[in-house]
Amino acid sequence: MDEHSNIDSIFDKYLDEDNPIFINREILSPNYVPEYLPHREDKFEEMAKILGPALRGGSPSNIFIYGTTGTGKTAVTKYVLKKLKKKADEREIEFSFSFFNCQHIDTKYRVFAQLCDDIAVDVPFTGLHFDIVYQKFKEGLDELKTLHIIVLDEVDSLYRKSTESLYILTRLNSELVQSKIGIIGITNDVNFKETLDPRIRSSLSEEEIVFSPYTAEQLKDILNQRVEKALNKDALEFGVLNLCAAIGAQQHGDARRSIDLLRVAAELAEREGAEKVTELHVRKAQQVIERNTVVEVLSSLPIQTKAVLQAIFIGESKSEELNTGDVYDIYSSICKLIRLDRLTPRRVSDLINELDMLGLVTARVISKGRYGRSKRINLTIPKAQVKEILEKDFRLSKVFEENSV
Repeated sequence: MDEHSNIDSIFDKYLDEDNPIFINREILSPNYVPEYLPHREDKFEEMAKILGPALRGGSPSNIFIYGTTGTGKTAVTKYVLKKLKKKADEREIEFSFSFFNCQHIDTKYRVFAQLCDDIAVDVPFTGLHFDIVYQKFKEGLDELKTLHIIVLDEVDSLYRKSTESLYILTRLNSELVQSKIGIIGITNDVNFKETLDPRIRSSLSEEEIVFSPYTAEQLKDILNQRVEKALNKDALEFGVLNLCAAIGAQQHGDARRSIDLLRVAAELAEREGAEKVTELHVRKAQQVIERNTVVEVLSSLPIQTKAVLQAIFIGESKSEELNTGDVYDIYSSICKLIRLDRLTPRRVSDLINELDMLGLVTARVISKGRYGRSKRINLTIPKAQVKEILEKDFRLSKVFEENSV
């Protein structure tokens, strides 16, 4: 009963008391897109000039947008497309667009099922043969006599998992009669185009827009814009915005990072019942965000990647020097123990590279003279954190029991 009373008192506190911190917390949420993005005027104009021919019935060039995380790529793209859609509707010009997060929609069937849904063509999310879904989309789009822009956010993720999807999309215009499509690819990988299949590259005819990282001063302007609508006046202690901006600037000019820091710091201050957000709240928020990011990444890894990570964990617990061969031997033992299909050494090496890209391990190539080259592998995150997450998978928990680590 006491526990219930405590919970009620927490909820009552949020309902009954004036909030000294927040006016509108949604302004600091990851999904909020402001009407105006400071320091991106040139990118708005650049994209608008490329897409402008759509208003005269022409087909704009495909666009590839490059830049590190949190530099405004997605927000600018959504804003310009919404403006273009509004202008097209005013002039009774047929124009539409689809937006994909390729981390979640990563197969050709899912891509085209979503495209069908966006143009009101009814297909199940799974179950049909892909050729049927593809034909339905082509016929449905042609009936609309429109230009349809397809935005592929994190397009490199789609390409890694389904090369064919991008190839089909780049060739689609040759099979449409009364409609056209355009492609906007957004990626953090500045070398992405170099990895493309030559057949895809030759079909793209794309223009490139590069988003440079924000400086600390620019990040402070962005935070000031949000604070005016999100937080009460005098809710911030002097120096809080400077600290949030400085940390974001260190993280490759990441505006999302700075905004998240401010939001979490404000929430921590609110929970404490503080009247102001302090620099100490920002430092605490930094720890919370870093921990949450690692947990989210680890939890979402496929079982094969988790098994490779577990092999690295076990190997590092028993030896200071760990190479690819060592990891593969331990990984093979794990597969035998939990009855998991064993991948080839080459595929395991690829998974180690992926873990390296995610920042969970370092895989440094070392020369062994006449014995060739190998990778020296080390964890970059606390072992306790890795074990805590991997133990939640009942199959991998058996491995820890067997190895007593």
